[in-house]
Amino acid sequence: MLSLLARFCAILAGVLLTVITLITCFSLIGRNTIGVTLVGDYELTAVTAGAAIALFMPWCQLKRENIIVDFFTAKVSEAGIARLDRFGSLLLAFLMFALAWRTAIGGMSAYASQTTTMMLGFPEWITYAFMVPPFVLTGLIALYQAFIGNFSEQGE
Repeated sequence: MLSLLARFCAILAGVLLTVITLITCFSLIGRNTIGVTLVGDYELTAVTAGAAIALFMPWCQLKRENIIVDFFTAKVSEAGIARLDRFGSLLLAFLMFALAWRTAIGGMSAYASQTTTMMLGFPEWITYAFMVPPFVLTGLIALYQAFIGNFSEQGE
């Protein structure tokens, strides 16, 4: 179930980035050919990119494709590396849950104060709302990896 949700998040992030890329291209072509641009294209890009980054995180953790610096562990045994990986997953889980908690607090604050983007007036709390579930999912995946083990998708 976690891998299915992670895959869904990654697909949604890809769709969001594709749509925002098309909007940016349309805006740039319009600006450079006929002098017409989309108002707020920069705001849409920023808002969408933030949500997409959060949505890619569960899949990245599921596949264990985070950046790993193995300079210090080059001479550590396989068992030692496995223990360090589990500990790292546990730390990441706590970090992701804390990030989800603080992002939720930020989203509730943005909702309460009705903050919006400058040009479009897009409600900022929506971006926060898109970021919280993937952070929680990433934390759950990391907890699974810390206590149970790897997913079958790893190494594919």
